[in-house]
Amino acid sequence: MPRLAKVPRELAFLPFVGSRAVARGLITKRMLSGQTWHRLLPDVYVHADGYQPDDHRMWCDAVALTLPPGAAICARSAAFLWGVNLLDRQTPVAVVLPSTYRPRGHQRVAVSYQRLTGDDITRFANLPVTTPTRTAFDLGRILPRTDAVVAVDALLARRVVRLDTLAGYLAAHPPCPGIRQLRQVLAIAEPLSGSPMETRLRLVLVDGGLPPPVAQHGVHDSRGRLVGRVDLAYPGWRIAIEYEGDHHRERAQFRRDVARLNDLRACGWLVLRFTADDVLRHPDRIIALVRQAIAERERPA
Repeated sequence: MPRLAKVPRELAFLPFVGSRAVARGLITKRMLSGQTWHRLLPDVYVHADGYQPDDHRMWCDAVALTLPPGAAICARSAAFLWGVNLLDRQTPVAVVLPSTYRPRGHQRVAVSYQRLTGDDITRFANLPVTTPTRTAFDLGRILPRTDAVVAVDALLARRVVRLDTLAGYLAAHPPCPGIRQLRQVLAIAEPLSGSPMETRLRLVLVDGGLPPPVAQHGVHDSRGRLVGRVDLAYPGWRIAIEYEGDHHRERAQFRRDVARLNDLRACGWLVLRFTADDVLRHPDRIIALVRQAIAERERPA
C-alpha cells in the first residue's frame, strides 16, 4: 500500500502559489504534478481534498494570489464576500485591474479596468476587495436595471452599506458609464426588502404603473397587537402582497402561514400571494390582480 504524502499545514486548506511553496521547501515541483494537488490557475494550486469546483470563495482565494497592487475583487464577487449571493453556478471571479496590467485570460476570471482610489479598496479575510459602497456603486451601474436594484437592495438589507452613504458617494464621483441608471436605482432602492424575489415583485408593481408599496409593513389588530409583517403593503387599502418561496411548502411553515393569514383577514386585510412563476413569467397577471383589488377596495360598500 503506497504511503500518503505528508501535507504541510500551510498547504492543507487554502489555495497557494506553487512556485513560492517550492521556494520555501514545503513541497517539490514534482509533487505538484501528482494527484495530491489540483491546479486552479497558472502556478496556483489547492489540496485535492479542498477542491470544490463550485465554491466561489475558493476561487476568490485563488485569484487574489495573482492580483497586482491596486487590483481588487469586485462586483458580484465582492458582494458575495460581503454576504450577498448574486452568483450563478460557475460565475467567474470579477476583478478590477490597473489599466497597465494585462494578465493572461482565464475562464474563471472576469476582468475589468477602472481607476480606483485607496478608499475604494479594503481587505476582507486578507483578500483585496472593493468596499461595500464601491461594490454597490458598481453593481448599480453595470448590471441590467432589475438586477441592479436587486443587488443594491440586498446590500442595503445586509446593512453593509447605507443608502445615504451611497448617494453621497455618487454625488461626489466624477461622471462615468452607468451613472444615470444608478440614480434611477437609488430612487427606488428599498433597504427593507426581504429577498431578491421580493425586490423583483416590487418592481413588477412599480413598473406596471402601480403606486410604490410599503416594504415589511407591520399590521396591528384593534388592540394594537402586532399580527405580523407583510412583504409589501398598500396600508390605505389594507392590501398585503406576499412572495411565496419554496420554504412556505414545509408543513410547519404552512400551518403558521394559515394562522397568520386568518389573523390578517380578521383585521380587514386582503392578502394576495404570488410565486416565482408569477413574478418571472406572468407579471401582467400580478398587475391585473392588484389593480382589481385596489378598485374593489375603493368601491363604496
